[in-house]
Amino acid sequence: MTGSGKRVRPLPEGIESYEGALRTFEKSRGAGMVSWMEPIRKSALDKFRKTGFPTSKLEDWKYTNVTPFVRSPFQFSFEPLANGLDEKKISSLLLGGKGGPVLVFVNGLFSEKHSNVFPSPLPLSPEGRGQGEGVKAPVPLVALSLAEALEKDPDLVKRYLTQIAPFEQNGFTALNAAFIRDGAFIHLPEGKISEKPIHLIFISLPSVDNLLIQPRNLIVLEKGSRATLIETYISFSERPYFTNAVTEVVVGEAASLNHLKIQRESSQGAGHVAGIEARVEKLGRYNSFSLSLGARLDRENLNVLLAAEGAECSLDGLYLVSHGRHVDHHTVIDHQRPLGTSRQLYKGILTGKSTAVFNGKVFVRREAPKSDATQTNKNILLSKEAVVDTKPQLEIDTDDVKCTHGAAVGQLDPDQLFYLRSRGIGEGEARDILTRGFASEVIDRFEDEAVRARLTELVWDWLEKERAGKVPA
Repeated sequence: MTGSGKRVRPLPEGIESYEGALRTFEKSRGAGMVSWMEPIRKSALDKFRKTGFPTSKLEDWKYTNVTPFVRSPFQFSFEPLANGLDEKKISSLLLGGKGGPVLVFVNGLFSEKHSNVFPSPLPLSPEGRGQGEGVKAPVPLVALSLAEALEKDPDLVKRYLTQIAPFEQNGFTALNAAFIRDGAFIHLPEGKISEKPIHLIFISLPSVDNLLIQPRNLIVLEKGSRATLIETYISFSERPYFTNAVTEVVVGEAASLNHLKIQRESSQGAGHVAGIEARVEKLGRYNSFSLSLGARLDRENLNVLLAAEGAECSLDGLYLVSHGRHVDHHTVIDHQRPLGTSRQLYKGILTGKSTAVFNGKVFVRREAPKSDATQTNKNILLSKEAVVDTKPQLEIDTDDVKCTHGAAVGQLDPDQLFYLRSRGIGEGEARDILTRGFASEVIDRFEDEAVRARLTELVWDWLEKERAGKVPA
């Protein structure tokens, strides 16, 4: 036990440590939720046993070395955090205002006290919803913890959990699947529109070093539904820890999801690896926006499957990388059926001795004629020591398509700087104007005006601190 009342188990090196942790995990209170999860856990751990953590020998991890973060023994937390949190800090994280569902997790475990859940009093699955013979009850938006969803309606969860994010090829995804315990479950029934943004807030507050935090999120939008989801990761501690998050997304026929992910983990010693796997059905639309502001090492894997005719996605990202940090974005868009559309714009701003990677792949399958895809990555280096490796890729197996891609790495335009300085603007202010203009192209693509304003504040605050030398190294 620790002073905060959490039960933690130190893990020695080697696979035996994870097997022992899984046994302890399954015996801990509430961990063995449903019987069908047991074979999934064991299969996932077996895959992790075979693959292990990725190394730089793998092509997709060539420029990202996770060894310094995974070679130290991890510790697992099996109990919710007992001590209080600053309510004002939590409220400040609500980018789209109050009133909608808010799910708060501390070290990967649900905090009911700080959350505003939208549970259903009835079984969540379509079967058995009648209120009297021949009467169907309206099905509400459901936003609650994954642990509670597994308890209330395991059949609905079983239909999707680990089905969208396979764990066969990725050691991090396999490890997350082996220890599925908690996270967010969001379910919008057919035709449901969430007027307010849905907030998922993941707070890292470790009381011990090398804590492994592994949230698992499942987001399901049925036919014709629509929502905005804001997924935030933030640290209130400078202790070293590692977040390994997986989010599965299902966008049904003619449904639409705006998905904003904000990563603000500790820049001192935190590692952050996140996988988002999305499946988009006929005429569905998935809009993703990624903002990376923290973590010593940040690896973002985003895979989108355009599974049916007319499916669309838009992937936008902005990464601000300070001295000593490394950020790696790997995206895959898979056009599997005709008339699919994808748009992608990622931009990076790097300072000091920092590094970034962008690897974007777009596949257009033989069965996907008349696909339309564009992909762009642009980077500004504000120091001579910053380095970017960028690799946009197209793989097209059919004719009658419209596909383009491009990448650029450089410094601020000297002619533009000269123009602003010739108008009496100081060098520092001129650099700020150009840098903000560079970032604004991505921010302005987000539809919600209130959220867009808060994103602008976050980015401007980061840039001001960077200029003043206050961004944590």
